[in-house]
Amino acid sequence: MDTVNILRNLIENYQGLVYFFIFLGLIIEGEFILIAIGILFHLGALNAYYALIFIVLGLASKTMFGYYIGSLIHTKWNRVKFLKYIEKRVLNVMPHFRRKPFWSIFISKFIIGVNNIVIIFSGYQKINLKRYLKAEFCSTIIWAPALVSLGYFFSYTAMHVSSEIWRFSSTVFILTMLFILFDRLMGWIYEIFEGFYDDAE
Repeated sequence: MDTVNILRNLIENYQGLVYFFIFLGLIIEGEFILIAIGILFHLGALNAYYALIFIVLGLASKTMFGYYIGSLIHTKWNRVKFLKYIEKRVLNVMPHFRRKPFWSIFISKFIIGVNNIVIIFSGYQKINLKRYLKAEFCSTIIWAPALVSLGYFFSYTAMHVSSEIWRFSSTVFILTMLFILFDRLMGWIYEIFEGFYDDAE
């Protein structure tokens, strides 16, 4: 039977490529890359020092690049109707974004699929760069270690189920899906709370 040792050896043999994908993946996405890093940490397939460097570089690049893209979009295409629609959608989820950008940016980090849009939207709305960076930094130092720890826990739990690669992978997949459902539920509750709070003002 194939075991997770195959995965560990594969990662160890292509570490340079893995670190590149970590960097690129964190710019594009984030949550699942950090969970995967936690899994690989538990398996002993990654060098913690190098992984940390690429995590920091990837997340910092995403923060700056996203803000720049948003600023560029505002400068060139701010009158496009589609962008007005996107703006309306973001403000539906984050109705206090203009008045309380720090907390909107901070909270968005913990809702899957929202933070990427909010990062770009921050640049589009010309949010004060210092305030934006502070919100991103404060949320990231909680969010990133939490997801890496979650991946580590998933791997630890899956290894206690089986070290056979398909059962291990299936267990990790199920745990990840449960996490996504929980995150979606929390995002939905937050939207309801924001709606009630907005109506009460």
